[in-house]
Amino acid sequence: MKLVTREQMRKTDRTAIEEYGVAGTVLMENAGRQVAETVMELLSRMEQGASSVLIIAGRGNNGGDGLVAARHLQKMGVDARICLLGKGEELRGEARTNYEITRKCGIPIDENITASDLALDMAMVDVVVDAILGTGAQGEVQGEFAKAIEAINESTTPVVAVDIPSGVDANTGQVLGVAVKATLTVTFGLPKVGLYCYPGRDYCGEIRIADIGLPAELVTTEQLQNNLATLEDVRAMLPPRWPEMHKGDAGRLLIVAGSVGMTGAAALAGLGAIRAGAGLVSIACPSSINDILEVKCTEVMTLPVPETDRRCLSVEAVEPILKAVETVNAVAIGPGLSRHEQVQRVVTELLGRIDKPIVLDADGLNVCTNCLEVIRDRQGPTVITPHPGELARLMGTTAEAVQGARLQAARDAAKELECIVVLKGAGTVAAAPNGETWLNPTGNQGMASGGMGDVLTGIIGAFLAAGTPPLQAAVAGAYYHGLAGDLAAKTYGARGLIAGDLLQTLPTALEMEPQSLA
Repeated sequence: MKLVTREQMRKTDRTAIEEYGVAGTVLMENAGRQVAETVMELLSRMEQGASSVLIIAGRGNNGGDGLVAARHLQKMGVDARICLLGKGEELRGEARTNYEITRKCGIPIDENITASDLALDMAMVDVVVDAILGTGAQGEVQGEFAKAIEAINESTTPVVAVDIPSGVDANTGQVLGVAVKATLTVTFGLPKVGLYCYPGRDYCGEIRIADIGLPAELVTTEQLQNNLATLEDVRAMLPPRWPEMHKGDAGRLLIVAGSVGMTGAAALAGLGAIRAGAGLVSIACPSSINDILEVKCTEVMTLPVPETDRRCLSVEAVEPILKAVETVNAVAIGPGLSRHEQVQRVVTELLGRIDKPIVLDADGLNVCTNCLEVIRDRQGPTVITPHPGELARLMGTTAEAVQGARLQAARDAAKELECIVVLKGAGTVAAAPNGETWLNPTGNQGMASGGMGDVLTGIIGAFLAAGTPPLQAAVAGAYYHGLAGDLAAKTYGARGLIAGDLLQTLPTALEMEPQSLA
């Protein structure tokens, strides 16, 4: 599913009006009607007799949508009232047109309303419609708008947000000081990036995407590079399976991982790869932890290689690892390796000499902080899977800056490093050097637990080993990793979720059909 920024949505609307001849009043009429229908559905879920709605409208087009909604709700037999944050004479364009129509329809409009008045009004209705700011909001919300939003959030009345909750940045999902906490958000034409980026996603409640009559070509264009991954999308990205295939057909993966105290990271990556469908998985590990991994990983082979006196990989491990690489289809490097000086030399040497697909994670990434060229100059495809702190170190910025604009941060890093970037976290982002991004909607707070990233590395590695193109391996890997976490949370509860739980639910996740999520 395509996602748009505020600028892209404005351009789409403008093109519909100027090149296709779709009148702006028609688009606003359709948007308002969709809001009204959504409100009616919400009212139908409530106690019998629920039939009063308060529309809180701003002075822009978002307020205009709310005015149209009020008119349609009146026709549907609902007691609809409007609180306008400003004066009617301040409205312009289609919003002003609909203000005049609404007045003539006899719908009550209270102008220049205050937050204290709003609190009283909201206590007397069944549903509140947030039509204050919409997608145009930029910069911190202040004054009466901020007070109105705070009043809405203090109320217990269900809220339907028009296009996007007021105060949520449509491009980043950041909260502009204060934002409406909606029960349901009805967005128009195409979903906005900020609806699915945290913390904005947490303010939207249920999201509905409403058709307002935009020409089909404008909402399906390949020029839109932001995507929301769906189960239908990722099922098509999975490597093929066929009845007579053997384990070699399913892909051979080598994982370079582990050090003393961090055998679990290596084991989780290996078992994650097997559970994701890899045919043969081997873990190249420091020799002294080999026996531990053989016990932990029954279905995964191990390759003990030379180690330092700190029980991490030594530079002498490079040649036996390269020998093993000759027999595999892809390589994963990083889980639990440690940041020892010799580990850095091993990782940089392997990156420079392996031309097969590599997924690079954790300590494999950390040792590249001061030598980014080893990632950029690789001869084979590379997928890196940093969390915000790791990406910040790689790109010379802060984790706060990364989190403030996750899609852009991932896109910039992919272009700079010439690789696929999987920026982990709530709303994992997969980005390609050409600017294409995919936002992942699966996963939950229970996955804030050690070892989850190691399982993800194994899943992506398995898909790469089976021949899946790097971006698709990243997108599908993130989606199924999160979906397995969601299934595990339903079984075990989110609070006590551990990475090993995903190994139990991943096979089920991989078999799910789109209709099973409906």
